[in-house]
Order: sequence, then structure tokens, then C-alpha cells
Amino acid sequence: MSQSQLFQPFSIGRLRLENRIVIAPMCQYSAVEGCAGDWHMIHLGQLAISGAGLLIIEASAVSPEGRITPGDLGLYSDASEAALAKVIAAARAHSPIALAIQVSHAGRKASSHVPWEGGRQIRPGEPDGWKTVAPSALPHAQGEDVPVALDRAGMERIREDFVATARRAAGLGLDGIEIHAAHGYLLHQFLSPLANQRDDAYGGSLANRMRFPLEVFDAVRSAFPADKPVWVRISATDWVPGGWDIEGTVALSKALEARGCAAIHVTTGGVSPAQAIKLGPGYQVPYAQRVKAEVGLPTLAVGLITEPEQAEAIIANGEADAVSLARAMLYDPRWPWHAAARLGAQVHAPKQYWRSQPREYKDLFIDASFGQR
Repeated sequence: MSQSQLFQPFSIGRLRLENRIVIAPMCQYSAVEGCAGDWHMIHLGQLAISGAGLLIIEASAVSPEGRITPGDLGLYSDASEAALAKVIAAARAHSPIALAIQVSHAGRKASSHVPWEGGRQIRPGEPDGWKTVAPSALPHAQGEDVPVALDRAGMERIREDFVATARRAAGLGLDGIEIHAAHGYLLHQFLSPLANQRDDAYGGSLANRMRFPLEVFDAVRSAFPADKPVWVRISATDWVPGGWDIEGTVALSKALEARGCAAIHVTTGGVSPAQAIKLGPGYQVPYAQRVKAEVGLPTLAVGLITEPEQAEAIIANGEADAVSLARAMLYDPRWPWHAAARLGAQVHAPKQYWRSQPREYKDLFIDASFGQR
């Protein structure tokens, strides 16, 4: 077998991954009152046997008001914890994949319709709608309901919601936590001058705008087992002049490293409808490369990474430590199998599927019938 760099082991903190393929958290908008159901069993089940090194469960709200849509997954109640426990147990029984969860609060982007129903805001008073909160009383888009600017008590309440969710994640035995500070959701809103126009200790200067996200990180890190990693997903740029940028991302990443952050998951955009994104294969990878070079933390790169050879080159060239796939995994849940075949590597697969191995790829599969992690 070849020495594919993509299929070399990799560690986030003390969490060892079998390879450098990460399944990015992808909202399914299919929960009921925050609770995972049959769809999550099907969806996460197939991804768990994909052969990837790490599966990050979709953005899971820390409170009902923190959901993007009424269909968002949550981890804020006994019922939502019990429902997710069933899905995790099934995945654990049949796959060696590491399992983490992304924890999030949507802020002013909450109370929205699901994407296939247009994704527009659901105003307070409309069925399934609620009043949103944000760093400042600025709506995400023109014409939307104005969010409530959070006071200190509200911020403390949300920080404790993150703590409670982290404790539930620990109780579920999850291997890691990713804090969502990207894509225009609450923590990103605090970071970006486009959404944060506060005049107190949490607005204005870069240090002030970073303050609440760092407080949330510290609280989550303290609430989760010390031997398991906590890391952060950051939008490296707003793609809007005067918005959050890569310089701020590097500064935040350095502050997070000093607090024990295990990795940075680098993405972009989401805080403003005015964003002008320059799409292209691997278009976000240079941001991950800069964080890796200037901060030194393990970095996860995402963004139109679709081909095995492309992913291999990103790792081999030192542009990132792992590649994170989202839409590519939805389109092809066996992407890691196909990548291993093309790169001459091996990958875990259930024995029930071994007979699918093409004859020209002898010894492609590794036994994954190992029982519970």
C-alpha cells in the first residue's frame, strides 16, 4: 500500500483519528423539539461507517431559542439527550469512527424556516417563531425583526447554556466538542464589527469583541473532561469590507491556543447577506494554511474539497492537518472508501460490505467489527 498522507493517523489533543478525513457538521433540520429521530439514525449511521476519521454531529443548539430553525437538533433537555444517545450507541456499535458534536447558538439568525421552505425569518407571533437575541439590536437582513441586544444577564445565561450542553455531551461519552463561532451565528456575531456595535466591554476593539467567545470557550473547556479536546470553528473572513477578517482570526486563534483549544476548524462567511464570496476548488484552504503557519494549532480545512487527489495535496503540502468534507459526503457517503482506493490506502469498513470491494483494489478494507469504543 502507498503512504498516502491523507490516510495517516492524526490527533486533536489526545483524540487519535485513524485518518485525516473529517465529516463536517451538517444541519439536517429534521429534529422534533430538538430531539434526534429516525432520520438522524439513518443519516449519522451511514456516515459513521464511511471510513472517515472523525464525524462531527451537526450544530446542536444549547437552548430552544438558540436553534436556527424549529427543526434544529438540540442538546438542552433530558429528552434531547436521550434521543441522541440512541443514535450514538448505534454508531458506536458498528464503527471505530471518533464522534464529536458542534454546539451552537444561532443568535439573530435563529427562528428561521428550513432551507427547503425558503429559509426566511419566522417573526415572533407567527407559528413556530420566537424573538431572537444578538450582541446589538441589528437584524441579519434588511426588513427582518430586530433582535434584542443581550445584556450581561442574558450573556451569562447563554454561557451557562453552553456549559450545560457540554456536560450533556460528556455524559453521552462524545470524544470532543466543537464550539460554533462561525457562519454568522451568535459567537461570530460578537466577533464581527458588522453585527457587534456595542459600547461596553464586549464591543469596539478586537479584544472586546473576542471577549464573550473566549469566555464561552473557557466555560465549555472547564465543563468537559480534561482529557478530551474542545476546539472552535471560525469564519476567517466575512467577505465584506470592514468585517471580521483573517488578522482577527489569527489573533483569536492565538488566544484560544493559550486557553487550551485543541484545533481550529477554518471556514468563512455567513454573517451578512452582503458577502461576496470568491468560489473555487479549495477556496477556503489558504485561510486554514495561514492559521496553521502563524498559530501552530492543528487546522481543519473545508470548502469545495471534492477530489481525493486534491485532499491528498492539501495534507502533503502542509496547507492543513485535516480536510473537512460536507456536501461531498452528502453526495457520496462512501467518499473515504473511494479516496482510499484511488490513493492506494486502506480504510475501515463493516464486514457486511466487504464483498463490494472491487477486485482491482485488494486489501482495501480493514476490519471494523470491534464492538463498543
